[in-house]
Amino acid sequence: MSESMSEKQQFLKEFNTFNYILQSAKNIFIIGHSNPDPDAVGSVVALSQFIQKYFTAKVTIGCYDPFPESLKQIMPENEFSNPEDLDLTQFDVVIGCDSVDRGFNRVIKNISDSCVTVIIDHHHDTVTKADLFMNDANYSSTCEILYNFFAFTHKKINKEIATALLAGIIFDTGTFQHANTSSETLAVAANLIKHGASIAKINLALFSNRNIETLNLWGRVLERVRFFKETGLAVAVITKEDGAVNSGEISNIASMLSTVPSVKVAMVVYQVDDNHVKGSFRTEKYNNIDVSAIAHTLGGGGHKLASGFSIPGRIVTTNDGGWKIQ
Repeated sequence: MSESMSEKQQFLKEFNTFNYILQSAKNIFIIGHSNPDPDAVGSVVALSQFIQKYFTAKVTIGCYDPFPESLKQIMPENEFSNPEDLDLTQFDVVIGCDSVDRGFNRVIKNISDSCVTVIIDHHHDTVTKADLFMNDANYSSTCEILYNFFAFTHKKINKEIATALLAGIIFDTGTFQHANTSSETLAVAANLIKHGASIAKINLALFSNRNIETLNLWGRVLERVRFFKETGLAVAVITKEDGAVNSGEISNIASMLSTVPSVKVAMVVYQVDDNHVKGSFRTEKYNNIDVSAIAHTLGGGGHKLASGFSIPGRIVTTNDGGWKIQ
């Protein structure tokens, strides 16, 4: 991405309002999206740590699904709550971080009428609304937007906050390989490193901490890749028999396939439980393809270069060695 900072929304008015909301709040709930990735986790953890450090409000963070185990080795200890186990009317501020159409939209249906709602996101197709709306797809990640808010307040961030933010940025940029990596993104990452975040430790947690079972899984999945030359679509499938796989591995496989010269769009389809199938799309900027438009046809969404969907069904193998969803 070649956009300069002037082409990104700087949110100066919104940041000032957000700062006032945090100063006035007494009980805050921060939620990440369902099946959270490192940008969702990093943003809610960083914001929670920041609020607890500089404001007086009580903070609860949560999600409808468990946070990835791999992130526990780099994120500070936090207690995460499932919104279904909470009385959401107790909060006077509710904040949705990253892909808010997958979780925050459910929470706001059960809050009090006087509750202030805030959205911090970078998905261009977000439809959920809030009292304060900070969303710009020109940013690499929600964590990058939050970094700018922290800088706006002139309050110092510690190593834990810097690590949470950098984890989200690294994941959503594919370790700075995706087209959403701007010069401003790299400058933010450099400053987070100055504050104590370690790229090596984050990469180890997100991408490199693989065992033999994971490598064997990669081998099976890549062996089954189907390439459709007429469309440039490469499809990989992960069945229930292949075992559990986390969002980081899905992203790695999709990103790797999308960089193959003949591939225009990579899709990884995987079984998440007995009754649901998810898919992840990736493409590169030079292909001029909006994969979020494809995901929308399947009830999903996301970014132009990285999107996904979730549908009911099961992946089953066919007699010819292929597969289908039924």
